[in-house]
Amino acid sequence: MRDSPVAVHQIPKHIAIIMDGNGRWAEASGMTRSEGHIAGARSVKKVVERCVELGVEYLTLYSFSTENWSRPEAEIHALMQLLLGQLASEAPALAEQGICLKHYGRRDRFSGEVISALDTAVALTAAGKKLTIGLALDYSGRSEIEHAVRRLVEDGVDATQENIESRLYTAGVPDPDLLIRTAGEIRVSNFLLWQIAYSEFYITEQCWPDFDGTSLDCAIAEYTSRVRKFGTVK
Repeated sequence: MRDSPVAVHQIPKHIAIIMDGNGRWAEASGMTRSEGHIAGARSVKKVVERCVELGVEYLTLYSFSTENWSRPEAEIHALMQLLLGQLASEAPALAEQGICLKHYGRRDRFSGEVISALDTAVALTAAGKKLTIGLALDYSGRSEIEHAVRRLVEDGVDATQENIESRLYTAGVPDPDLLIRTAGEIRVSNFLLWQIAYSEFYITEQCWPDFDGTSLDCAIAEYTSRVRKFGTVK
């Protein structure tokens, strides 16, 4: 276990990551895009381990967007198989470590096999208190807000911030303190649009398969050098 790059009280409570660049990394390495996604899964494990060491309480990962369904069928199949394999192999270990797994996003477009695997992993890890990992799967920030508003109408309640937040996929989870995006792109790509209103952004040129615990330390060190104003003057 490495020392923390900053004081414990400066560690962000919630880190969200747009895990970009698996395909570009694979192509640059002479590999298939599917092999890039497999390498990306290894990076997830490294980052989760480091979050546990540092005491990060929430980690939200942009794993599969609603727009990703437009990718080639073979790539989507490979991604679903990778997801199934990771859920089956990692969920028991996550439960043992006290890590809770949640799913943020739509459920209706996944196969029954994927939904069953997700539900099993979520149930198995439900008691975890050390770290909550949110998997944003078939996720869209706009669709999430639309879904929340539809529920408001169905419930017949006023459209207050509190009522909207309580109907988001992430209800009960604090907003991200730090949003990390890999592979150098400077955009949010429809991710956590409501929740990142006051998040600090960290963009790295590293593609996701190259991102590891040391990379996370660098992002956190940069985060702690900033003054968060939340719209006020300090």
